[in-house]
Formats: sequence, structure tokens, C-alpha cells
Amino acid sequence: MSGPGDVTLGTALARYDVQLAEQQVEPLERYCRLLWAWNANLNLTRHTDYDRFVSRDLVDSLQISRLLEAGQTVLDVGTGGGVPGIVLAILRPDLRVSLCDSVGKKAHAVEEIVRALTLSLPVHHDRAEKVVTQRRFDALVARAVGPLWKICKWFQPHWRQFGCLLAVKGPRWVEERGEARHRGLLRSVELRKAVSYRMPGTDSESVILRLYAKSPEQAEDE
Repeated sequence: MSGPGDVTLGTALARYDVQLAEQQVEPLERYCRLLWAWNANLNLTRHTDYDRFVSRDLVDSLQISRLLEAGQTVLDVGTGGGVPGIVLAILRPDLRVSLCDSVGKKAHAVEEIVRALTLSLPVHHDRAEKVVTQRRFDALVARAVGPLWKICKWFQPHWRQFGCLLAVKGPRWVEERGEARHRGLLRSVELRKAVSYRMPGTDSESVILRLYAKSPEQAEDE
């Protein structure tokens, strides 16, 4: 297992000028250590030091957190090792976050991490498109789970069963949007760029896309 080396969470936060409340730092540090311990046997993350955690996982999660309203219900689609879902729950305890992963080993690992952190987060060992038929969510969050066309195909019959989907994407998002449109998967979906931001230490720009169901009138006009 790769470890944090000489870099602590505190020094990584300072390096990337990320400011958190004191009560958020300790649980995030515990989360990292639990995640990396599980990662020794399971492929949950490639970000196995505090530098990568802060500059990638935490930055994305912070950007998502600013787009969510107080008290919203949120489903983390394909949570993997718990990013962004667990991180969101620590940053925004007012949110009601649920996690889901269709891979049994990953769902079990994240359930154990949640238990060790004493967080009250439901973990669904199921596909997200099935979970949204059983419970209403204000927002779905998707990060590193597949190209945009595939995400749109998963939820094609279900857009009216949740408020919106926030998808974290890299510089290729315009190409991905074009592919989804070419496949006819955006006919009933409104897609807007909610925010764009530079990834620390790179020249790469990330975006968060907001997707939601068009009104019946808009869909008819397509």
C-alpha cells in the first residue's frame, strides 16, 4: 500500500490552498487511512497519498458540495472507495447521502469504512438505476464511472425519478456530449455546465455538468 510519506493532510491542504474547518480535517484523515488500508487488497483508488487525495478527490468533492442545497438527498453513483459520497458527508453533514456500487466487494469495503467512521450512510449493493426506482433523490453524483453516453443510457428511462445528476468530467466533456447527442440520449435531457475549475498542479480543466429531465414541451420540440 502506498502511504502518505512525509506529506500530511494538513500540509497537502496548505499546499493547494484548501481551507477546511478543523472538525472536517480529522475525519477526512481517518477516511484516507481506512481507504488506503482496504486498497491494499481491492482496487478502490489510485490516489494513495494526501497530495493526490487533496488535489483530485477533495477538490472535486468541494466543487460538488457547493452545488447542493441544504438538506438535499444525494446518491453517489458507483461510489468505489467512497468518493465523492463519503467526502461529501464529512464536508456537508446536513446532506442525506447514500452510496451505491454494483460490485459486491466494493460495496462491502465502503460499508465497513462508513461503519468505522460512525457515519450514517446507507450503502446499496445494486445498480444506481435500480436504486432510483425505489427512493427519490434530489441529486445523483457521478465521478469516474464511465463516458457521458453510458451514464445517459443507464438513466434514460428514469430522469423524472430524481432531481438532477451532477457529473464530474475532464477536458473531453464536449466530445462526450457530442457522442451522447449522436446516440440520441440527450433528446429528453437538459445538459448545462454548472461549474468549471482548474485541477491544482495541472493545465487541465474539469467541469461539473448538471443533467435533468426536460419538460414535456421541450422534449416535444426536439
